[in-house]
Amino acid sequence: MTATITAFATSPDRGAGLARDMRLRWAFEEVGQPYDVRLVSFAEMKQPAHRALNPFGQIPTYEEGGLALFETGSIIIEIARNHPGLLPDDANTRARAITWMFAAVSTVEQPIVEYQNAKLLESDKSWAEARMPVVKDRIRERFNALSAYLGDAEWIDGDFSAADIMLVHVMLRARSSGIIEEYANISAYIARAQARPAYQRAFAAQLAVYAARPTD
Repeated sequence: MTATITAFATSPDRGAGLARDMRLRWAFEEVGQPYDVRLVSFAEMKQPAHRALNPFGQIPTYEEGGLALFETGSIIIEIARNHPGLLPDDANTRARAITWMFAAVSTVEQPIVEYQNAKLLESDKSWAEARMPVVKDRIRERFNALSAYLGDAEWIDGDFSAADIMLVHVMLRARSSGIIEEYANISAYIARAQARPAYQRAFAAQLAVYAARPTD
């Protein structure tokens, strides 16, 4: 049975690959599995039918057989459970990869989301300009630690895994801050990930949604 995920009918990022369904698209492409996409509008996301899949009215969601999931990390772990290639076979290495998946969304992403909110929702406030350097420094604090851990390694822990999908996509959401370019090894790490054929296919699929419906 082919899995179905949900995605924005109208891409807020104009197809830049930042919406979170990109993580699932990328994961499916890495394991070579087809998937269906059901596009939902912002209004539909808040309706009971969608909230039955995600109580918070967000995307993406995942349905396969009788299982419905939300939260990208959980969904990718489910994809990895069914298809080899996203998580290591060795138990300890696998546990570390899953740890990095949690770190991506609970540690690295939090100051990035704060930055995005400050830029998009609070820029008209009287205190916005003074606050922005503080917000950016919180991102740097996370990137400093991540850069030190990554060092000259190709991927975050051994071979490419779901951990790299989560980390790279989270960090890409900070691109407009200019902070990524301050870290040569992080910049190279992201570039390696984006060069993967699976990433390229996933990006093209997400971009196609915006290109087909640019004014919705």
